[in-house]
Amino acid sequence: MTAAFRVHDLTATLSTHMATWPTSPLPVFEPVALNPRDGYAMERIACLTHTGTHMDAPFHFLEDGLPVDRIPADRLVGRAVVLDLRNDLTGTVIGATVIQRHWPSALHPEIALLETGWSHLRAPTRRYLYEFPGISPEAARWLADQGVHGVGTDTLGIDPFENARFEAHKVLLEKGIWILEALDHLDRLAEGKSYILVAAPLKILNASGAMARVLALEG
Repeated sequence: MTAAFRVHDLTATLSTHMATWPTSPLPVFEPVALNPRDGYAMERIACLTHTGTHMDAPFHFLEDGLPVDRIPADRLVGRAVVLDLRNDLTGTVIGATVIQRHWPSALHPEIALLETGWSHLRAPTRRYLYEFPGISPEAARWLADQGVHGVGTDTLGIDPFENARFEAHKVLLEKGIWILEALDHLDRLAEGKSYILVAAPLKILNASGAMARVLALEG
């Protein structure tokens, strides 16, 4: 049966020694069973839940916030738009006026995906790890006021690295808005167009977040 929509995979491939948050231990993905030797294949994973493309649940920064396994399934799917900010980056802080300039009011999105082009720089370099752009607290409040229930970015964090208070995180998570980080291939989506986004984090009991497979459906 031919699907009635095109599927865009927005997920970074997980691999040993991939670029992760600077203070995180490097992930390890290793084979423990081999087809030629054992007749089946199996791998062991050792990494943080916030590795690669992943979701931050409210519990990540809020003691009484929802953990990832308790986010309702219908909040993980919704109308999404991509905001192409690549030509508006000046420094590491993305202000509210930049977000407003790209906002497609007529589409009434439930999920906003912020495209900075940073996924194309994915590598353990100082620029990728420390100089990525993130949104200001004011931009986070403006997005929350639009009624979104999810915000995603193709950088390592929704806050710029130098914001050690993680203010944008807290603004969004306090409103019950989940965050996707380290998305990939956002340039495959067109600005001004609506997609159905499926954000599927691992359902880990009482976890602050989880690695996710993220798909955008284009009908």
